[in-house]
Amino acid sequence: MAVPIAVLDCDLLLYGRGHRTLDRFKLEDVTDEYLVSTYGFPRQFICYLVDLLGATLSRPTQRSRAISPETQILAALGFYTSGSFQTRMGDAIGISQASMSRCVANVTEALVERASQFIHFPKDEATVQTLKDDFYGLAGMPGVLGVVDCTHVAIKAPNAEDLSYVNRKGLHSLNCLMVCDSRGVLLSAETHWPGSLPDCTVLEQAALTSQFETELRKDGWLLGDSSFVLRTWLMTPLHIPETPAEYRYNMAHSATHNVIERTFRTLRSRFRCLDGSKGTLQYSPEKSSHIILACCVLHNISLQHGLDVWSAPATGHMEQSEEEYEQTESVDSEACRVRQELLLTHFS
Repeated sequence: MAVPIAVLDCDLLLYGRGHRTLDRFKLEDVTDEYLVSTYGFPRQFICYLVDLLGATLSRPTQRSRAISPETQILAALGFYTSGSFQTRMGDAIGISQASMSRCVANVTEALVERASQFIHFPKDEATVQTLKDDFYGLAGMPGVLGVVDCTHVAIKAPNAEDLSYVNRKGLHSLNCLMVCDSRGVLLSAETHWPGSLPDCTVLEQAALTSQFETELRKDGWLLGDSSFVLRTWLMTPLHIPETPAEYRYNMAHSATHNVIERTFRTLRSRFRCLDGSKGTLQYSPEKSSHIILACCVLHNISLQHGLDVWSAPATGHMEQSEEEYEQTESVDSEACRVRQELLLTHFS
């Protein structure tokens, strides 16, 4: 009598059914230097992310063995910080390209879910006052609640070839509106705007504008460059300064606003998937937007952990802004009055 031959599942023999995790890579097996050089962050930071995201990344799966949260986080950090192709980074921790892609997607969504926890304006008066004091200490500009600007991140052409993502340089990109404090901590990040939209249009349509116009702080404002229109809550530089006070105002404005340009450089230097040197983000606009936002969350968490050294300028192909600063002065008389009062009170 013939004996049937069964094809054995080695994973099943070794691990059984259920949701066992496969620990392909363990933090304790490598040095701190290796973690920083390969994944961009030290052991303590990575352990914090495992604690923060572990429950979300351990959701049940139909597969016999799930990838551990630790391995998923390392895979995603490797992609974010190197910008390398997923195949090579996956090989470093022993997972396939398909698994690498799932890890990046899972960690990205877990970070995006927590964006409001780490990216927000302070609410209590004491913290708001500290925010303004810190900005004042930079160049003597009073009442500043944050500096705002846009930056473009290159993405692949959408399948539908949507021209709304083609920027002024003829490249596909997302135009990301961000606000930071004096240390570069992000207070707001809207990463989904099509690259064809000018900075001023992005701001007009942004949730940030709605937030400041409905919850207007009458004792402070944001600082924006000349690509934006003057508002009562948004101070822009004077296009043609004429008096000593106007020159002093513009100099203080420029020195203070420079913080966000340095923040953009830091983001690109730390998260090389954003800087364009390894090519564009090979995802849909929606997924690319989520990856950018996930990097913003990690940026703020890293500052909380004391990893706040300003990085050197990145060498990517995408520049910080696409604007040519052809905006005209605001016709908002109240906004003009607020800026004039600021000039007279603090710069005359």
